[in-house]
Amino acid sequence: MFVLGNLVLALAKVLDSFLSIYMVIIVVAALITWVNPDPYNPIVRFLRAVTEPAFGLVRRRLPLPPMGIDISPIIVLLVLLFLQIFLVSTLYDIGRTLR
Repeated sequence: MFVLGNLVLALAKVLDSFLSIYMVIIVVAALITWVNPDPYNPIVRFLRAVTEPAFGLVRRRLPLPPMGIDISPIIVLLVLLFLQIFLVSTLYDIGRTLR
């Protein structure tokens, strides 16, 4: 059973790292919108390609009145933080009990 426990622990660690990196990418993407970036810059294109599916999902689910401020990055960050706290902690606990 220790092999399955180690597998779950490794999955929890990978998921935790992925969520942390994605949160940093979301913060950078939100900050870069403040400066009117060049849309043909490869970094800007990467950031939009990676974050726009999550932002678009939030915008479709929560149609907010146009107020000039896009709060979809905040909502995505809160969901990711919840997943990081709840799901990763649960996977760590399951992995420890299987060892």
